[in-house]
Amino acid sequence: MSVFLGIDIGTSGTKTLAVREDGEIIASAVAEYPLYTPRPGWSEQQPDDWWLATVSSVQHVLKSGRIKPGDVRGIGLSGQMHGSVFLDREGHVIRPALLWNDQRTAAECAEIEERAGGRRKLIGMVANPALTGFTAPKILWLRNHEPKHYDRLRQILLPKDYVRFRLTGEFATEVSDASGTLLLDVKRRAWSQALLDKLEIDRGLLPQVYESEEVSGRLGATAAEALGLTVGVPVVGGGGDQAASAVGNGIVRRGVISATMGTSGVMFAHSDDVQIDPEGRVHTFCHAVRGKWHVMGCVLSAGGSLQWYRNQLGHCEAATARAMNVDPYELLSQEAAAAPPGSEGLFFLPYLTGERTPHADPNARGAWIGLSLRHGKAHLVRSVMEGATFAMRDCLEIIQGMGVPVKEIRLSGGGARGRVWRQMQADIYGQKVSVINASEGPAYGVALLAAVGAGAYRNVVEACDATIRVVETTPTDAKARRAYDAAHPIYQQLYRSLRADFATIAKHVEG
Repeated sequence: MSVFLGIDIGTSGTKTLAVREDGEIIASAVAEYPLYTPRPGWSEQQPDDWWLATVSSVQHVLKSGRIKPGDVRGIGLSGQMHGSVFLDREGHVIRPALLWNDQRTAAECAEIEERAGGRRKLIGMVANPALTGFTAPKILWLRNHEPKHYDRLRQILLPKDYVRFRLTGEFATEVSDASGTLLLDVKRRAWSQALLDKLEIDRGLLPQVYESEEVSGRLGATAAEALGLTVGVPVVGGGGDQAASAVGNGIVRRGVISATMGTSGVMFAHSDDVQIDPEGRVHTFCHAVRGKWHVMGCVLSAGGSLQWYRNQLGHCEAATARAMNVDPYELLSQEAAAAPPGSEGLFFLPYLTGERTPHADPNARGAWIGLSLRHGKAHLVRSVMEGATFAMRDCLEIIQGMGVPVKEIRLSGGGARGRVWRQMQADIYGQKVSVINASEGPAYGVALLAAVGAGAYRNVVEACDATIRVVETTPTDAKARRAYDAAHPIYQQLYRSLRADFATIAKHVEG
């Protein structure tokens, strides 16, 4: 039996899947770890936690799936994008990793644009503007604020690539994740020496770049013993979590896009060519499909907003869910269903960790606006879900405005699991949405990439065609769609009205 492992280094935990060559999932496991916020707007994790979670989840999958070590023919890696792992000469971690939702680097983003000769010239070099979540400004932050750590720096890796280093001993990455560093020439699919020179960053600090299905290294003896696998198993390039999730959803052809509602929310469109928004509101990155690209809008706190509600205000639902042995999100969805579309004039801005698309504003904050005595818990929950989905619609409208065709929207993540949120997305996006037979996202996608790299399939498109199919479609409700079409412009105006106030609040908090 040929088995392929897909390992996804997420923000809240690492998920490992064991997938057969025909696409059937044999076993899965998740190992969680903490996230640290030492200051407002900061977000960090310990890279060793990712490694320990990888070991634990792989061991669990092998045991629960009764998989023999020799059955595993390939490993694919995915992970949260943009995070910065700083290593010294011995390969030791210098400091905690700065994550994708860390907002401390606004000054460094301005520095990058100035050094590049302006935003348009920067976009011309690397297809994207400088954003606080990206990797390049984190490198400059280390240089500007922790020079002793920067002096020790010998290698910079992304989260999944640190796990690759522990697996294989190789310093390597691949094109989709490297695109999110702001240091890759996305058109050429190689590091941008021009920008590296302007930023005075040594090319030697960066790993070798592979295509996503290419073998980037093989499992070493120490890692094989820790995991319970055989030495020499090929480890493919893999993908950043969004490109990997797109492969796992079959987003490998023009016209098919995905709307993923996880901690962050991502609207992802396949592109056969390099298509760039001149305003830099959405990202243009290399796809995990060889020779292809994608356009992506990112909402930093989409499903994360509902998670925040559950953790801070949903204690009753959480307790009831434990007693009933059900998912607390299902109870929250049932609550939301009791309020009408539009939540009777209650709006929620989901900017709990700043916002990327379309505002690129680290100072943006969450807010309920329009509260009245009429509103109850049902309205609060529904408005949170609606606010996150309105933010996703912002991304969709930009992508459509670039001339990218949208023939089918496939849902994944937490927003795809419940009937209420699926219907809400169909009504807010204004077209039918679908779900597929595979719902495991990035881990499933990189397992397919591992199958391609091991020779089970000729290419990524063939692997997706063999394993992925649509199983359910949700049409729009005409009345709800009209309500949301009327509400969305109000939602958009609220940010514009509050933007200056958000900046004032940020200055006040910083003292």
